[in-house]
Amino acid sequence: MGEKMRKIILTGGGTSGHVIPNLALLPSLKAAGFEVHYIGSHDGMERGLVEAAGLPFYGISSGKLRRYFDIKNVTDIFRIAKGIGDSMKIIRKIKPDVVFSKGGFVVVPVIAAARLRRVKTVIHESDITPGLANRIVMPFAAKVCVSFPETLAHVSGKKAVLTGTPIRPNLINGDRLSGFRHAGFIPGGKPVLLVTGGSQGASAINACVRESLPELLANFRIVHLCGKGNLSGIQQPDYVEFEYLSDEMPDVLAMADIVISRAGANTLFELLALKKPHLLIPLPLGKSRGDQIQNAASFSNQGFSKVLNEEDMTPVRLLADVKALYGSKDTFKATMSAHRMADGVQGIMEVLEKAAPLTP
Repeated sequence: MGEKMRKIILTGGGTSGHVIPNLALLPSLKAAGFEVHYIGSHDGMERGLVEAAGLPFYGISSGKLRRYFDIKNVTDIFRIAKGIGDSMKIIRKIKPDVVFSKGGFVVVPVIAAARLRRVKTVIHESDITPGLANRIVMPFAAKVCVSFPETLAHVSGKKAVLTGTPIRPNLINGDRLSGFRHAGFIPGGKPVLLVTGGSQGASAINACVRESLPELLANFRIVHLCGKGNLSGIQQPDYVEFEYLSDEMPDVLAMADIVISRAGANTLFELLALKKPHLLIPLPLGKSRGDQIQNAASFSNQGFSKVLNEEDMTPVRLLADVKALYGSKDTFKATMSAHRMADGVQGIMEVLEKAAPLTP
């Protein structure tokens, strides 16, 4: 008698950071014999990414719980309640063995419904301190996978498992020569600096880099990912800008000698896995809950990253830090190479295998 096909529901949404790690698990999940389904919000950006990956997508109603008073908190309670009902119907239909959640407010009704349907849930927290959605659903989870050692102090009991963050397999296999072709650069010559502010870009970083261009271009060729709607039209030798890159990103990362980046957890673990020396400019407190500042501090303390706070960023300081980063690149590479937990796919798969063991 053959083994029963296991089923898993993935959930997470709101930003690409809550979707891409889920998709990074796909090859391993399929290799382990899981039938994979995805629950996201009706109007979230996750639908496009999930359907492009060939997964069945189920949209539900979801609300956003805020840390401050807003009348929408009242109406969103009803949206969350409807989302629980939506999720209950989907779970009853699919009959999953386990639900894996990556975060974002869409996961709250999904995890609540899984609890009501007595389905085991495993959640993953990328940042050092859990976000509000994950704090709400943690009591319902069988296990909580975390990326940073510091997060273990924020998870109760024996639920926490230090796994790292799952890395997209194609990211590891980028082709350096293809990266040069995408950028329009000739191999050899000045080192390549990749500047990225994430999928939305980063206006402060964009402005400072552009102000520093003459001095930066004296030492580097630059690929600048500036975010949707943020192209400047600047045309300079050794400088190319894109709103964002998708399929070409692994190749461009393979080409880059050093990187300037925000400090989202997924990005940090990708840079760590690729052993790319990097300067982090974390999103400041006024624009976030401070998670990127904590992430950057952890990586700096471990010797993986050089950090420049946005409030201290000037063209002069940026240029000095980039030069210092490049001068110390071999030291950063050696420190990152000694780290054994760059990719969290294996650790998370071990947790999921235990949560949903094969049965005859």
